[in-house]
Parts: sequence; structure tokens; C-alpha cells
Amino acid sequence: EYACVGLSEDDAKEKFGADGIEVYHREFLPLEWSLSQNRHESNAFTKVVVDKTKEENVLGIHYVGPNAGEVMQGYGVSMRQGLKFKDLTDTVGIHPTSSEEIVTLSITKSSGEDAAAGGC
Repeated sequence: EYACVGLSEDDAKEKFGADGIEVYHREFLPLEWSLSQNRHESNAFTKVVVDKTKEENVLGIHYVGPNAGEVMQGYGVSMRQGLKFKDLTDTVGIHPTSSEEIVTLSITKSSGEDAAAGGC
């Protein structure tokens, strides 16, 4: 499943310029997929698009994985309230959930680091 709230990466680039945004991203194996041989080779993916201002306003959150609508619902409310990237990273993620991957993002697309996650 796929769910998103806010701007896509392309729309954010168009609005703020390519140098005006940062993308935090991560590829991971959801626990529920790791238990199934049919899904074991599939990964989920999430990314958060932020502006490069001091506040690091969250412009968009994207998620591909199990229960996408359920995972994203609360983030939609947060976006309406002016979510900042620090708000996400200051949140204690519920473990083990796919949603915790969103609040523990640290790898930026511009860094060139591998976005694939290791185990817990």
C-alpha cells in the first residue's frame, strides 16, 4: 500500500527549489513481512520532505508498506498543526511498528548514504 500527506518531492522542488529542500529516507523490512517467505524479499520505504529553513518544516511524508493508511493517519493531523522535522525525531516510536521508521529517519538523500536499514 501507498499513502502520503503533503507535497511530493517533485512538487516541493518546484515550489522551494532543489536546493531548498532535504529528503530523509529509509528502506526497511517490516516485521510482519519478515515472518512470511512470500514477503521476505520485499521492503517497505518511507521518506520525509522538509524545507531547508532553520525550522525544517515538514512538507510531505510518503510511505510504501503494510497498512499505509493506518500508518499515515496521525501524520496528517500533525502536518495540519505545522509539523517540524525535530517534532518527528523527538517522538518516541512505538516498537515494533513500521511507523517508528518515520520518526527515526536520519539518512538524507543528498548524503548519498545507503537508505537500506539493518535489523533492530
